[in-house]
Amino acid sequence: MNSAKPFSISKWTVYEAWLRVRANGGAAGIDEQSMSDFEQDLKKNLYKIWNRMSSGSYFPPTVKRVEIPKDKGVRVLGIPTVSDRVAQMVVKMELEPELESVFDNDSYGYRPNRSAHDALAITRQRCWRYDWVIDLDIKGFFDNLDWVLLGKALRKHTNNPWVLLYIERWLKAPMETSDGQIIERTKGTPQGGVISPLLANLFLHYAFDKWLRREHPHVQFARYADDAVVHCRSEQEAKALKQAIEQRMLDCCLECHPEKTKLVYCFDEGRQEAHEVISFDFLSYCFRPRLVRNRWGRMFVGFTPAISPKAKQKIREKVKALKLHKQSNRSISS
Repeated sequence: MNSAKPFSISKWTVYEAWLRVRANGGAAGIDEQSMSDFEQDLKKNLYKIWNRMSSGSYFPPTVKRVEIPKDKGVRVLGIPTVSDRVAQMVVKMELEPELESVFDNDSYGYRPNRSAHDALAITRQRCWRYDWVIDLDIKGFFDNLDWVLLGKALRKHTNNPWVLLYIERWLKAPMETSDGQIIERTKGTPQGGVISPLLANLFLHYAFDKWLRREHPHVQFARYADDAVVHCRSEQEAKALKQAIEQRMLDCCLECHPEKTKLVYCFDEGRQEAHEVISFDFLSYCFRPRLVRNRWGRMFVGFTPAISPKAKQKIREKVKALKLHKQSNRSISS
């Protein structure tokens, strides 16, 4: 007779996690197993995940380290195996409903029924009402997230032993490079993991959102994961708040990027003071003064968003990589 499993995880939960992982797609991890490969022996693969997770014997494999170009450097992604993504999704499905009930309304990244366009829309409205913006950039956030502080935040919302156990194991899972080098980790959560965005939102809920609501309740902001803008009424207020945010990040073992974190004046037809910085990028859109047309057809200078030059360049590069033919001998009907 089989003894009962120490952790109560249903097989149906594991199957539902697989459906979500499959819908999201993604590249293979370190074992080079694709979604279709995993699905060929689906019943056995899902049973293995369920059996190990419910018995406490699940240990994540190494995470595949992938570097992608980013501005003047590279962004490091950590790609889990398909099997590990399913396991992470099981934990996410257990933890997310509890965290969603406490997250701030102005947190938009990687949350159900919220999108980048929601964050852009509210930022556009607030730029009309507030003269100054703090364009916040946290230096290497996903690579530097502090495990001790994250653990304290987690334990405020769950005492589920298997949730805490597996999150700890995922945080400590080493990365493996293409040449087989193993990189041990002591902080951070890999970009590319299923559970990472949820952990990032939890960390910044306490490090940023809740702190800002408590210490500066009149201030409006929008945050999408580690990308945030804060609205201020005056330059003096913006300077003081920027210093306070920089100190808060240091207190939470993070750092504002000294070059990318900046104060921006929302210059338009009704606000024409002379200031050096009058534009900022947020979620691939550039907010800056532009000629726009009002409802009566009159042109005026407004402070509005449009696709940023960087985003345009990325689109051009993707289209160019498609190698589309300029001419074809086929007719439209064929």
